[in-house]
Amino acid sequence: MKTSIADLRKSYERAALNESDSLADPRLQFEHWLNQAIEAEIPEPNAMTLATVSSDLRPSTRVVLIKGVDARGIVWYTNYNSRKGQELAGNPFAALQFHWVELERVVRIEGQIEKVSADESDAYFHSRPLDSRIGAWASPQSEPISGREVLVAAAAKYGAQFLLNPPRPPHWGGYRLVPEQWEFWQGRKSRLHDRLRYTPAADGAWHRERLAP
Repeated sequence: MKTSIADLRKSYERAALNESDSLADPRLQFEHWLNQAIEAEIPEPNAMTLATVSSDLRPSTRVVLIKGVDARGIVWYTNYNSRKGQELAGNPFAALQFHWVELERVVRIEGQIEKVSADESDAYFHSRPLDSRIGAWASPQSEPISGREVLVAAAAKYGAQFLLNPPRPPHWGGYRLVPEQWEFWQGRKSRLHDRLRYTPAADGAWHRERLAP
């Protein structure tokens, strides 16, 4: 390598995150930052890293796309038989992380996982492009396959079987993370970053505190 990765540096100077300027409800603060990321037209502002832990306590991560957020939590959709699905079945706790590099911001969210209702999964599935709906049937997600031709053949098979109206596969649907902790990180100069953590308070509101960077 021409440049040592140990020598890579960046000074974070775009913005600040102060207690007085942040919202009391972390979900609203998150939606505010997400909307700003969307308006800034940064690549894939809806991409988030999902961390799960297996039954033998080994963590794993992957990138998924947020598909909904409301007072109940944060929603994404996937194959229930995938590695993440199997790990969530054995340990229904997870963490999410959004990294909006261009805005020098990170949001971390931890909480318990639940499946969304069948009606919600059906509604979202039928809103997807046809190729994506066929792909949900064709891909045995996380399982070893001998080559790409396996996927192509499976897609052709299910495309011929279902034509323009594939139903939602029974192994595919949504998860919701119900937040128990939020953290908002804003990069600052000299590595003196701003970090605000929200945890549930006894009165049903959220307790907000600053963390050292």
